[in-house]
Amino acid sequence: MKICILSDSHDNRALLARAVEQALEHGIEAIIHCGDVVAPSTLSSIRHFGIPTHVIHGNNTGDLYTMGYIANKPDSCIHYHGQDARLQLAARNIFVVHYPHYAQGMALTGDWDLVCCGHSHKVCIEEVTNIKGNKTCLVNPGSVAGLDGDPNFILADLQTMSFEVMQVSGAYDAPYFGA
Repeated sequence: MKICILSDSHDNRALLARAVEQALEHGIEAIIHCGDVVAPSTLSSIRHFGIPTHVIHGNNTGDLYTMGYIANKPDSCIHYHGQDARLQLAARNIFVVHYPHYAQGMALTGDWDLVCCGHSHKVCIEEVTNIKGNKTCLVNPGSVAGLDGDPNFILADLQTMSFEVMQVSGAYDAPYFGA
């Protein structure tokens, strides 16, 4: 299973939508957003793609009530998890949190195959030796909004546990207001 991991969109609908378009070209089946969506309406730029999207809120929480409202619509592909998420995708245990220090701690437990975080706006992909003597992948996709650097996201293959940093490319300077 291929997934898109991104974070820190900070209401940049155009870059978020373009990142998802690019990821779809690579055959993704799900999206993990590691926080700082900010305005729930930002999710409208990707909702029409119909891809299951797992979202946490981060430190720029925005309107949490509306985030929950959007996620709880019967036909919604958006899954809002609150401050962190525990997911199982392709038989992999995945933990999602916004803060890198919290993510580092969760990776050390050995309970997770993959731990995803955001907040720093800096890309990081590493294998952490956990307390069980195994490896946990720790991934921070940087900022899809291009804060503190290029706008980017990560393509992940959960079968091979491989990760590729992708820079958002193409026209994305005009706001995108999808369905």
